[in-house]
Amino acid sequence: MTDHSGFEADACADGLDWNAQAASFDEEPDHGLRDPRVRAAWAERLRSWLPGRACDVLDLGCGTGSLSLLAAEQGHRVTGVDSAPAMVDLARAKLAGRDAAFLVGDAAAPPVGEQRFDVVLVRHVLWALPDPGRALRHWRQLLRPGGRLVLVEGLWGTVSPVGIPAARLTALVEPLAGQVRVERLSDDPLLWGKTVEDERYVVVATAA
Repeated sequence: MTDHSGFEADACADGLDWNAQAASFDEEPDHGLRDPRVRAAWAERLRSWLPGRACDVLDLGCGTGSLSLLAAEQGHRVTGVDSAPAMVDLARAKLAGRDAAFLVGDAAAPPVGEQRFDVVLVRHVLWALPDPGRALRHWRQLLRPGGRLVLVEGLWGTVSPVGIPAARLTALVEPLAGQVRVERLSDDPLLWGKTVEDERYVVVATAA
């Protein structure tokens, strides 16, 4: 599964060929982060969500690796997982020479071991999974003690919105974590390269 928030809200993720989308994926401002202002906005947010010390970050549904690259630039060791081999190839190229590894696999059940990561980072993937609660419980098992989930999600569109509301995601996460906070992202147009009116947010949950 790949972050696909830049596509129309009524375009279901499961109906898209992500290998075919890979070549143009970074054209969306919040995917490729090619605009220095958009890139800086995401870097600042990511720095506030991740630990200050160097740690192991698992980026699920990593796409072409844009967030992985920001995390690596901030000194973290990154493992990225995506179901589309073409996306993984682009991520490997984008982070060549960095302390990063990329795997082809299912974001809901990534091919990695338990208690290996300090952070599980997921952007615009959880809402499209058939059982988000089950995925969250599995991801919790991948964290070391005191690790954190960083979940960037939203409810996209105004006519027929798709996504997961912050209240629902928070309710799913709270039983798994000691501390949970929600940060609204809709009111920062630099993150998206435009002004948005729908619900966009991050849940940062620290494991007990």
